[in-house]
Amino acid sequence: MKSSEVDILIVPGWLDSGPGHWQTRWEKNLKTAQRIQQPDWKTPDRDAWVKSIVAAVEQTERPAILVAHSLGVIAVAYAAAQLPAGRVAGAFLVAPADVDNSTDWPENDGHKWPAENFGFAPVPTEPLGFPALVLAANDAPYCTQARAEAMAAAWGAKFVDVGQAGHIAEEHGFGPWPDGLLKFGKFLADLKS
Repeated sequence: MKSSEVDILIVPGWLDSGPGHWQTRWEKNLKTAQRIQQPDWKTPDRDAWVKSIVAAVEQTERPAILVAHSLGVIAVAYAAAQLPAGRVAGAFLVAPADVDNSTDWPENDGHKWPAENFGFAPVPTEPLGFPALVLAANDAPYCTQARAEAMAAAWGAKFVDVGQAGHIAEEHGFGPWPDGLLKFGKFLADLKS
């Protein structure tokens, strides 16, 4: 598949993706990409986030590709069972947030993740039902690589170790993320039309 043949749905995580974040850049540069807007980025409600993802997939005209980051990955895992059959061609899942082990998460832009997890814990462990690729760093602050690999296995996804990359976000030097774009292009190319 090519990016022109799919509807790319950008699924940011907690607090949204800022103007220099790779997701924002991809949204601007990939013609078929659009961001899924959530009702509240600071105090996310799992059910509301899932509903937004399902609605966005239902509105696609071509096969949907979900491009999620951080808490967006967990929201996609929760939404998977509710997505219309056959509408999602694949999911590119970057730096999942381990909501089951969030007590040691660092502060993010002056915000501390609350103990109640906004309903996102536990991490879903059912297969997604569509091809997926989980990418995670070995020094990620929100999820150990072992946990990310376990999530990928549970979801039936392939796993890619991106090395020393932190949270694969702007603050860790991943604004443009050209290597990620190459990996995304290969992921699309490997999907069956």
